[in-house]
Amino acid sequence: MSKNRLAQDTKGEQKSSILSTITDNARQYGIVGALIVIVVVFQILTKGVLLTPNSFVSLIQQNAYVIILAIGMVMVIIATHIDLSVGSLVAFIGGVCALLMERYGVNWVLAIAISIVVGLLIGCWHGFWVARMEIPGFITTLAGMLIFRGLSTVIVGESVPITSDAFRGIARNYLPNILGWWGPFDGLTIVLGLMCIALFAWSQINKRKHVEKVGLVPEPLSITVCKIVFAALAIIFVTYLLASSGNSEMGGTPIMLVIVAILVVAYNFILTKTVFGRHIYAVGGNRKAAILSGIDVKRVDFCLFVHMGFLSAIAAVAMLSRLASATAQAGMEFEMDAIASCFIGGTAVTGGVGTIPGAVVGAFVMGVINQGLSIMGVDTAIVKTIKGLVLLAAVAVDIMSKRRKR
Repeated sequence: MSKNRLAQDTKGEQKSSILSTITDNARQYGIVGALIVIVVVFQILTKGVLLTPNSFVSLIQQNAYVIILAIGMVMVIIATHIDLSVGSLVAFIGGVCALLMERYGVNWVLAIAISIVVGLLIGCWHGFWVARMEIPGFITTLAGMLIFRGLSTVIVGESVPITSDAFRGIARNYLPNILGWWGPFDGLTIVLGLMCIALFAWSQINKRKHVEKVGLVPEPLSITVCKIVFAALAIIFVTYLLASSGNSEMGGTPIMLVIVAILVVAYNFILTKTVFGRHIYAVGGNRKAAILSGIDVKRVDFCLFVHMGFLSAIAAVAMLSRLASATAQAGMEFEMDAIASCFIGGTAVTGGVGTIPGAVVGAFVMGVINQGLSIMGVDTAIVKTIKGLVLLAAVAVDIMSKRRKR
């Protein structure tokens, strides 16, 4: 009897642990589930067009700027700030980059480097007013939105077309097909997909070992296995779409996807594995307590806007490369898409909570909605209405979940 009772108690504890893990992470799982539902719905509504290989590649290339901006925006929002200037920065920095290449004959690589420096300087400008002068980020970046939109109109004029094929290839080309074609599939893309599966599995297993090493209770093994299996299936499907895109001359892994992936991994490491990242969460969770604990809050605020300026420059280069022309109207409402991606991805309105993977998922939600409705030929005004309703629903769910916890 005692053995049976012990077995029953053990099973009960396991079930309770699994349920508690799912409950604690319901928000994150819900976001991923919502993305899957949205993809399935639009796949049906578009009669299978949404997830064709070329359409999927287009989805990545057209929404790379949203993901890049959302990476920086999620850190800014976690620290209880907001940045309304990123759309104007994309237009201004893109205009600077285009003028350097087309009017002054600067090499495209050097033009990109100068554009990044301009982005860093603008980040320092915003950081100075927020951190040193203690002007709220909302007001500072609202002023920046107006200033740099006006400057972009002055320096760009109507438009500046890009003639450099190498520069335009950043957003349009693929990684070299160095491994050849394995039947109808790009060999390099298949290898990269398998590497991603192995790295994700290793990261999850290593995370469990680290949690056990510090004396904490890791999540149930069944949850970890489910995560690995689900991620592997998703990566296999994406690998299939990418590896079968294009033809014998073009196709495979887009260069822009590689750039976005590097930024996501790098900034996720910064936010979760560095002292600076922990300080961001501490400042967002309780600014007064962070000050009392010895954290240099002003330095954190300053660095956040410097990072935002850097990522805005990268987004500007990505957008300029895709459009092959700089215009004063470029980047319109980009800040809204980036902010919406963060909130849809689980970032708390009040700060202190948020993840970069969540913001990326939120960006894909916005991207799938845009792409799906565009394929269906829905009017732009209706697209904006639907995106607004999705954002409102995401924030409402976040607020209601906090009320339940209280």
